[in-house]
Amino acid sequence: MSWKWEYVFGAEAAARTAPTSFLAEVESNADELVRAAEAFHVHGQAHDGVDPKGGDIIVPGGMFTYQVVVRSERVYVVQITYLGF
Repeated sequence: MSWKWEYVFGAEAAARTAPTSFLAEVESNADELVRAAEAFHVHGQAHDGVDPKGGDIIVPGGMFTYQVVVRSERVYVVQITYLGF
């Protein structure tokens, strides 16, 4: 398995209606989170500890919330908020 990111829960539904420029920012940041997680957790599937705390990232137009699940080698975007600024 290799590291990836994906939308989950309501974020997937919200992504269907958000502007493409906003989604491009979210996806670019999610790609960066994947690269960082992959570098930090080299042996992700063998991880037996607690997953790191997720967080919020502000992007032009709004923000998104993510969670890293190391054993699954995934970064999940769990919420996106488009504010239009």
